[in-house]
Amino acid sequence: MFDYNRVLPIGTVVLLKGATKRLMILGYHRTSADDADKVYDYCGCVYPDGYISPDQTAIFNHDQIDRIYALGLQNDEEKVFQEKLRSLING
Repeated sequence: MFDYNRVLPIGTVVLLKGATKRLMILGYHRTSADDADKVYDYCGCVYPDGYISPDQTAIFNHDQIDRIYALGLQNDEEKVFQEKLRSLING
């Protein structure tokens, strides 16, 4: 299970293992259209292109991240959101 105590903020730019294009994190706790029972830690879009359409959105897990290029905004509002996210996910 994903450790939401070390969740990366929205806007974080990462490179996945074996990938050549960077992704920017758009959201958390997403399911696949092919398998609604499988939940992924993050969804993201190609950086710097940005969000284009749902079929060009990647879903991935934290352990697939090879490198972090830039962290998204970390302020008080984001910290409150992270706490709510932890509560919802962990029950």
